Amino acid sequence: MATRWLPGFFLLSTLLCAQTLPFEVTEATIAQVHAAFKAGTLTCAGLVNLYQKRIDAYDKNGPAINSLILVNPEAGREAAELDRRYAQSGLTGPLHCVPVIVKDNFETKGLQTTDGALALKGYLPAQDAFQVKRIKEAGAIVLAKSNLAEWAFTPYETVSSILPGYTKNPYALDRVTAGSSGGTAAAVAASLGLVGLGSDTGNSIRGPSAHQALVGIRSTMGLTSRAGVLPLSTLADIAGPMARTTEDAVKVFQVIVGTDSNDPVTTAASAHLPQNYAAALQPDGLKGAVIGVLRQACERESTDPEVVKVFLAALEDLKKAGATIVDPAPVDLAGVRRTPGAGSCMGFKYDMNRYLEAQGGNVPVKNLAEIIKSGGFHPSAQRRLETAEAAPVNGPESEACQADRDYREKFRQAVLKTMAQYHLDAFVYPTWSNPPRLIGDLNTPPGDNSQVFSPTTGFPAITVPMGYTRGGTLPAGMTFFGKAWSEPRLLKFVYGYEQATHHRRAPASTPPLR
Repeated sequence: MATRWLPGFFLLSTLLCAQTLPFEVTEATIAQVHAAFKAGTLTCAGLVNLYQKRIDAYDKNGPAINSLILVNPEAGREAAELDRRYAQSGLTGPLHCVPVIVKDNFETKGLQTTDGALALKGYLPAQDAFQVKRIKEAGAIVLAKSNLAEWAFTPYETVSSILPGYTKNPYALDRVTAGSSGGTAAAVAASLGLVGLGSDTGNSIRGPSAHQALVGIRSTMGLTSRAGVLPLSTLADIAGPMARTTEDAVKVFQVIVGTDSNDPVTTAASAHLPQNYAAALQPDGLKGAVIGVLRQACERESTDPEVVKVFLAALEDLKKAGATIVDPAPVDLAGVRRTPGAGSCMGFKYDMNRYLEAQGGNVPVKNLAEIIKSGGFHPSAQRRLETAEAAPVNGPESEACQADRDYREKFRQAVLKTMAQYHLDAFVYPTWSNPPRLIGDLNTPPGDNSQVFSPTTGFPAITVPMGYTRGGTLPAGMTFFGKAWSEPRLLKFVYGYEQATHHRRAPASTPPLR
């Protein structure tokens, strides 16, 4: 008798167990979350609870990656409301119940926003930053505010005065996350949230993404609004998505692009919208592409040989996926120089003072001088704050800014000339030429390759995981860089490379909870 019913019994038991197994959020994607909602095996409240459990286990306990400044106390209530709306009419938008990690220089209505500084402790914005508003309208939940390099100053480490201690790299807890969006990167890499928002003036989306095996998008200047993001330098500030997959980064990107009257630089985007960026997600996206190797961006005496090895393997993978590689593809910058003695254009003092003034009485400090007087900042930021305060204002109509505009235009033309000469669709280079440093080490070579080409031209750059160094433990990223408004093409290449290689893997320090 037993032999006749045992197989069926085991089959039934297997099916019942499969139905009751909890949803695993580690490395989960937006598509998987939405599929679970539709299957009835997951609720928004349940999803938020799963992420909150991981935050409790891993952010200040266990490996203590120390990535989050503040967890949204209303996230559970917001999730319950989304469940109610889902029961009535299904998904509320393309980011329905996507728990997002938001860098703490984005204004979040009713949630403290500090830019990482004690000087802004207690600041509760009356409105959301444009991008935060957009993701909320698409159904997302701001799950937590993440740590950053204070004032977004440094690309090298993530330490601030509002949160004690360094943010750790979940791939190696003694290593840095890069900066300044290191908190977002660490939290997303450790699956403490589904996706994240960061900002990038010279490196700060791309560097932390590379150090934590993420995809990070720095868009064309003007394609995404910076309104409501505390400024570092509006000449180069960009805000955008960081995610574990290209597909998820694109889903966020699709929501946040667009013109915004509160950020005049976005007026240029109107001629290039709307775009269906999901159409770029083609597995064979590299077929027929002509890619130039931008060695100027990455080669120096201190370049780490293991990064070189990983990058050379990446170039071979690009070829196997159908791309033609032009190596090298040099940009002639011989005649591209800043006017001697012109001075700096605007910068942190000009932009921060204007931002604080616009907040009226809502902020604890009114200008950079008051920030310095307050002492509410990390000691590592003091010299830069004082240097900024001593500098001339040099507004947009100054000779310094005219010289800066001329320099940037010459730089853009030099890049476009090389692309035309070699018939290039894009450039590639390692996002960093060296592995993540040990925490506290500011003496060894840093390796940041992101400060020049994209920030100077305003052209887009996207980083994607390209492998690992140090015995397969430390992530490395590769940047795809192209001409203005070429995001659909770059995303096609990034996705094609990602699908051909699948380098992304979860950090061992934050495994699934049992």
